[in-house]
Amino acid sequence: MDTNTLATIVLLGGFFLMVFLRFPIAYAVGLASAACLTVLGKPLVEVCRLMVKGISSFSLMAVPFFITMGVLMGSGGISDKLIALANSCVGWMRGGLAQVNIVASYFFGGISGSASADTASLGSILIPMMVDEGYDSDFSTAVTITSSCEGLLVPPSHNMVIYATTAGGISVGSLFLAGYLPGALLALTLMIGSYVISVKRHYPKGDKFSIIGFLKQLKTSIWALAAVVIVVIGVVAGFFTATESAAIAVIYSLIVSVFVYKGLDWKGVWKALDECVSTLSIVLILISTSAVFGYCLTYLHIPDIAANAITSLTSNRIILILLLNLILLVLGCIMDMAPIILIATPILLPIAKTCGIDPIQFGIMVVLNCGIGLLTPPVGAVLFIGSAVGKTPLEKVVKATIPFYGCMIIALLLVSFIPDISLIIPKLLGGYVPAV
Repeated sequence: MDTNTLATIVLLGGFFLMVFLRFPIAYAVGLASAACLTVLGKPLVEVCRLMVKGISSFSLMAVPFFITMGVLMGSGGISDKLIALANSCVGWMRGGLAQVNIVASYFFGGISGSASADTASLGSILIPMMVDEGYDSDFSTAVTITSSCEGLLVPPSHNMVIYATTAGGISVGSLFLAGYLPGALLALTLMIGSYVISVKRHYPKGDKFSIIGFLKQLKTSIWALAAVVIVVIGVVAGFFTATESAAIAVIYSLIVSVFVYKGLDWKGVWKALDECVSTLSIVLILISTSAVFGYCLTYLHIPDIAANAITSLTSNRIILILLLNLILLVLGCIMDMAPIILIATPILLPIAKTCGIDPIQFGIMVVLNCGIGLLTPPVGAVLFIGSAVGKTPLEKVVKATIPFYGCMIIALLLVSFIPDISLIIPKLLGGYVPAV
């Protein structure tokens, strides 16, 4: 057995063994990479150099800013206002509160960029409200956790920044614009599924639609929604970079949360920043250790080997796209979102390109697949959060979520096979920059 083969076994075998033993992903990635480099005869100081290099990226500076913006806005009392805005839009429908839940997640996701934050914030308000109105608790929780994945697609999503950095040569502005229509498509499929179930179970509907009520709620919520406009328009129009726009959005979020909505005092601000530090430490450790893992993958030519192995199975484009989605879905069942993006992108993106998939479209596919993974056992973080917030047994939540899995898979397949769902808005608004 030659050195490279042994190093490959150590890298991949060690990683999956530690994942199976429930090591934290960052430790599994870092230790497997260090062992691989040792087998290759590289000095261990190389691990430190690669970790530092992995996070020494200007574009990655946007990640902590976006996370901080989301925490500040999420803690600043905007949830009630976005729920009221969603209610004025779709509350009149059969199963109105379920529809409100889905639409509110679309609005809130554009601010938090986090499915976990969406579930914890909106779920703590809407799930009890839905149960009081006669909705089943498992259905209410299922609607909440599945709709929270819209926030991963709607900009500004820090996971898209991580993907853009990992893929290389990807425009963050193009990715931001590309997420709007798939996010709306996901919301639409979930709304249809909720409506069908609501009609079958005779769930209630709310008051009739009022344009005056809608405009009133829009006026109240405009301060929160403007944060997204600042980021997306600023980046696409070229006024500032993604990092600069994120920094401006943090300042704006602080002003809105403290002085406009008055949902935070200065003590609350420090508490929110403390939460940011905890989240950022996890994300940055993952990014740094994944940089070492990525170096090992490239050095051992594993992406090329994987691409040749998969493409040798079939040359059928449809089957290859389905295989890519299946691989990402399986990974989502055992790994968290950021590690999948960091580890799988260098391996699967070349295969996607051979299928004629644009890297921007593939980024949306990766994020949506990872979002579904957040809802699947045994590692689905959002699934566990939803179960806790909704005070509903996990097995009941999973059972109630099965129809919504179907809705999400339909949205995923449409995004995978119809490129313009992801690319039409960047092309129309001039934000599309083909990957190099």
